[in-house]
Amino acid sequence: MLLTGVLGLSLSGCAGFLVPAGEGEPEPTPNVPRLPGGVHADKLPTPFPADKLPTPFPSVSTRLPDRPPAAQGPAPTPTVPAGCPSSGVVVGMGEVEAALGHRAVGLTLTNCGSKPYRVHGYPSVRALDEAGDPLPVPVNPGSSYMGSDPGPKEVMLKPGETVRSLLAWVSTPTGGDLIEGDALEIAPAPGLEARTFPLKGSDVRLLDELNMTAWRTGPA
Repeated sequence: MLLTGVLGLSLSGCAGFLVPAGEGEPEPTPNVPRLPGGVHADKLPTPFPADKLPTPFPSVSTRLPDRPPAAQGPAPTPTVPAGCPSSGVVVGMGEVEAALGHRAVGLTLTNCGSKPYRVHGYPSVRALDEAGDPLPVPVNPGSSYMGSDPGPKEVMLKPGETVRSLLAWVSTPTGGDLIEGDALEIAPAPGLEARTFPLKGSDVRLLDELNMTAWRTGPA
């Protein structure tokens, strides 16, 4: 009986060595590839069926819309500077010069506008009394004691350019039938806007007749 018990004990103690190979051991873990972030490839979401694909977002263009062409309005009308007559030219008169009883004064015609101006001929001159009325003083185009007249010549004045004329008369008590004038009215040409220039001094206002040269670009 003792032997039997010993054998039984021995057999029971070695029972673990008599288990068939592979029985009772955990199954090996399958080698499943892993994706970054710890997500198993066997747990990836199932692709969408062809008939349930998500609708793509509409493409957005970054191109700005073309600007409409600027409206083409009428060309601006050139303006005449302040103080310039509507004709675009203005006359001026210098100081009266004296020589042996003769008097002369330089006249100017300046293009004060913004476009060329055609000049051809003589200034328009009249003597005025103290009330501003014209005096019966003859005005002759041509040469005088104070300067010669080469005759009229056409000149195209650019904006800012000037032409000149010389106005002369005799102003002595012995010069003949003299008339006392208070001012001279001068215009670039007959029919254009005139300016009035007072005559100052004692004998400067005594006039017999006026002689003037044509407008020219050189000295009067």
